[in-house]
Amino acid sequence: MTANTNQPTHTRAYADVLHDPIWVRIGLSGIAIGFIVLFLCIPLALVMVEAFAKGWQAYWSALILPDTQAAMRLTLLTAMATVPLNTFFGIAAAWAITRFEFFGKSLLTTLIDLPFSVSPVISGLIFVLLFGLQGWFGHWLSAHNLKIIFAVPGIVLVTLFITFPFVARELIPLMQEMGSEEEEAALSLGATGWQTFFLITLPNIKWALLYGILLCNARAMGEFGAVSVVSGHIRGLTNTLPLHVEVSYNEYDAVGAFASASILAGLAVVTLVLKTALEWRQGKK
Repeated sequence: MTANTNQPTHTRAYADVLHDPIWVRIGLSGIAIGFIVLFLCIPLALVMVEAFAKGWQAYWSALILPDTQAAMRLTLLTAMATVPLNTFFGIAAAWAITRFEFFGKSLLTTLIDLPFSVSPVISGLIFVLLFGLQGWFGHWLSAHNLKIIFAVPGIVLVTLFITFPFVARELIPLMQEMGSEEEEAALSLGATGWQTFFLITLPNIKWALLYGILLCNARAMGEFGAVSVVSGHIRGLTNTLPLHVEVSYNEYDAVGAFASASILAGLAVVTLVLKTALEWRQGKK
């Protein structure tokens, strides 16, 4: 009887811990919404307002300029080159770290996080010191008429460096949690390594993989610091869309700058929507 008498008291106490007073919930929700509106919604709205400040015709004219089109093409080219490579690396790294024990495993895990801890500008400078004319490999590259810095290869390399942790970092925790029992069972039943990967592993990691690819693509298209260091800001050749926004704004072409920025802002919104959808789908899974 004593246990039954005390049970409601414990239940009420437990409920009180889980549910804050309504004024606390309203206050915290209001602060969160205020920050979102102030630092996300208002800046995005201002970008669109400034982009269309002189009308649709001026907006469209800014987007079809040769320099803007070249910046868009280079941004897409960079993403198309880096995302597949980082996807392959992310899967390989996650597989190696979660399925095997080897010397240097901890070092590999640490190196994967390196781009998160190094400033993008410093990353770009490192590549300049490696492949610039006065860099370690500069004389050899010049003698063989190969150009990396202030050219497209340099932009791809620094973007590859900046974005390579995203896919691996999404897959490693998931694959550690999954374990290898299903894969071992498939192998014991006669499946090949590729069959095990495509029929067992890939279906289990597909949502996390898509999530990592999405983040990798968004960062590749929006990267500024590292690309700015190695690009040389050559109009129509090495300016990506973020760099083109800066150049246009510095030249007092507000409509052109905000028109280009609206493309990146639209990409950010699409990325957030897809990110939310993938998180919901992964949580449901």
